[in-house]
Amino acid sequence: MERVQQAIERTKQQNNYLFAVLFLDLDRFKVVNDSLGHLLGNQLLIAISHRLKSVLRTGDIVARFGGDEFTILIEDIEDIDIAIQVAERIKKVLALPFELNEHLVFTNASIGIALSKPDYEQSAHILRDADVAMYRAKSLGKARYEVFDQKMYEGASLLLELETALRNALLKQKEFRLNYQPIISLITGKIIGFEALIRWYHPKRGLISPQDFIPLAEETGMIVSIGQWVLFEACQQMHRWHQKFPSSLPLTISVNFSGKQITQPDVFKQVKHILQETGLKPCSLKLEITETLLMDNFELATTVLSQLTELNVEMHIDDFGTGYSSLSYLHRLPIKTLKIDRSFVTNIGSRGENLEIVRAIVTLAHNLNMSVTAEGIETVEQLAQLKALQCDYGQGYFFLRPMESAEVEMLLAANLCSKNFLKR
Repeated sequence: MERVQQAIERTKQQNNYLFAVLFLDLDRFKVVNDSLGHLLGNQLLIAISHRLKSVLRTGDIVARFGGDEFTILIEDIEDIDIAIQVAERIKKVLALPFELNEHLVFTNASIGIALSKPDYEQSAHILRDADVAMYRAKSLGKARYEVFDQKMYEGASLLLELETALRNALLKQKEFRLNYQPIISLITGKIIGFEALIRWYHPKRGLISPQDFIPLAEETGMIVSIGQWVLFEACQQMHRWHQKFPSSLPLTISVNFSGKQITQPDVFKQVKHILQETGLKPCSLKLEITETLLMDNFELATTVLSQLTELNVEMHIDDFGTGYSSLSYLHRLPIKTLKIDRSFVTNIGSRGENLEIVRAIVTLAHNLNMSVTAEGIETVEQLAQLKALQCDYGQGYFFLRPMESAEVEMLLAANLCSKNFLKR
């Protein structure tokens, strides 16, 4: 920090003097620490520091900034290209395996680069900007570098504002609402259930898309509390509908379940408690998880899924085909339904794109005694193709958009759940 501050002072004395700061964060270091132990983790940090020093010029400085983070100061450069060349060299030397006590360890780094400018007053400011660029690199896929620009800072500030607003919304819980999208049987054309979808209505920003706040909730861990709220509200609402409209079919409610939720030590007790509190029968609840969640925590997920299945809750895999699951694992899991991601459904109409992929998923599911739900049905052509492939269920704007609870009640009151939605 002292050396960076000296470099900042030098920029004020010499007009053409430039320097750069690189901020490195090791990717997957926690995996090494957790699997091989802290002793080997420390040895890896030492080995990495030697490799970093090997690609720097005399006079440049590399420091372990904390944990698995390193910072580098490159002084007296002509332009940003010099810093980029250093980042490229770092990528190359870190791509080579490390041999630690007969273990071959692979790692890489996300790198942020900040170039000096006249308005920097403190070393902490340029380090902050290099850190922001590093997080940008990490969010774009890791094992890469990004050069800081002002838009990144503005984006980071907006993200911080959004995080603060999300925490406030979570405390108040008055800004969140659930919408419900009907799920239709492609055999009878009738509504068999609903998927609960969270909506955030900010008092000043208006409706904030789940695509904007769910990843942030995942990163900050707020998704656990949000997920519990969604599960409770959805179960409570469905129980009310069962009581208010007893003549309707035994409708089910589908709720998305995040990776953070499934790794909670008391997740089984939480779900069981919510079902008891709301009075909803377990067989009316469907929990949707993603392929990526399964593969990241396969053993744990298998245990939790088995416990929930014993409770009589159905487990579904959401967005199937977009992750990287091993097909050999599917028969070992208590999964009842595969949901085909909308990206595959979009192009199976008149052009027939993705048709064979969808056919393969339907065939696979049926061979494993699972049912299939297609998401994002919007056209009569898509519906016709899915029916021809013997897909079991569907949801999408072709049938009905996600609705607020009052709209669902109007639907139920008019006994429209028995209507054939295939006839349009």
